[in-house]
Amino acid sequence: MSEPITVGSIDDIEEGEAQVVEAEQTGTGEAIAVFHAEDGNFYALDDNCTHETASLGDGWVEGTEVECPVHSAKFCLLSGEALCMPATIAARTHKVEVVDDQVLLYPGMGAAG
Repeated sequence: MSEPITVGSIDDIEEGEAQVVEAEQTGTGEAIAVFHAEDGNFYALDDNCTHETASLGDGWVEGTEVECPVHSAKFCLLSGEALCMPATIAARTHKVEVVDDQVLLYPGMGAAG
């Protein structure tokens, strides 16, 4: 998908929280969680934990990490890297940018892209 999805204004996602964009909207077949990290930046990962079915958007954000609410696996919001067991597979990242105080999500485009 080349066109970004407007997730909302920067004030719509409180720091330390996430907003989930449903699979029907992303065009990737997966829901995507957009996080407002404690460093003030916005990041996006596939919403589903790579260990077991659970919403990462319902997890706990600490710094630039999110902890899965089911089995406490942690993921880096910048790279998607699985940081501890039981997760061993990275979560897919997506590009996010802020333009005119609007959070834009680029589904399917890696965070580094």
